[in-house]
Amino acid sequence: MFHWLEKNPFFFSVVVFVIIAFAGIVEIFPNFAQQSRPVIGTKPYTTLELAGRHVYIKNSCNACHSQLVRPFKSETDRYGDYSLSGEYAYDRPFLWGSKRTGPDLLRVGNYRTTDWHEIHMKDPASVVPGTNMPAYKWMFTNIADINTAFAEQLTIAQFFSVPYNTPVPMKDGSMAVVKMGKSVADAHALALAEARIIVADMKDQGVKDAVASGQIPEIVAIIAYMNGLK
Repeated sequence: MFHWLEKNPFFFSVVVFVIIAFAGIVEIFPNFAQQSRPVIGTKPYTTLELAGRHVYIKNSCNACHSQLVRPFKSETDRYGDYSLSGEYAYDRPFLWGSKRTGPDLLRVGNYRTTDWHEIHMKDPASVVPGTNMPAYKWMFTNIADINTAFAEQLTIAQFFSVPYNTPVPMKDGSMAVVKMGKSVADAHALALAEARIIVADMKDQGVKDAVASGQIPEIVAIIAYMNGLK
């Protein structure tokens, strides 16, 4: 039979395709059924974190920073455990990136703080000598788009069954609840409450004054997003 297949390229190609397709299905389906489910400690993004994610995308941060740790020792030694598909359960779109001009940010919330991010975004070279990252001073005056973030929350909650207002398990054994507002005004109130916690650790008085007046600068939103990357 094998000799016959070798003499008939068309049928040989069909058999090879079927075998590879079957093997692919055996490998892929379990991933969809199990590994792509949210891992413990993964929770939906808050309104403010989503607004910060939009700032991250708008400023093309993913052009220089990946959010994907590959299963190589050189990467796990530097960035920790390699990425699991379930860690991206609430990411739309994925921000894996394809280039690392700067370090991977998948778990940056575990080792960077709010005040560090504030200084770094305003004057990168002051905390990372020799860096080629530009300053993002406009983020300290531009106002975050909470309306769009709330609209995204409504969409993903409706079509992707994202568990807002539902307890999700955390790594320490506790349960966390990410609240989603019932209206735009409610979403703004939740985002502002989260922003006040963040600016308590910031030094920029203009940012503090903006939040005190009910506005949320982009720098606060993107810090909220990066603090949540764990």
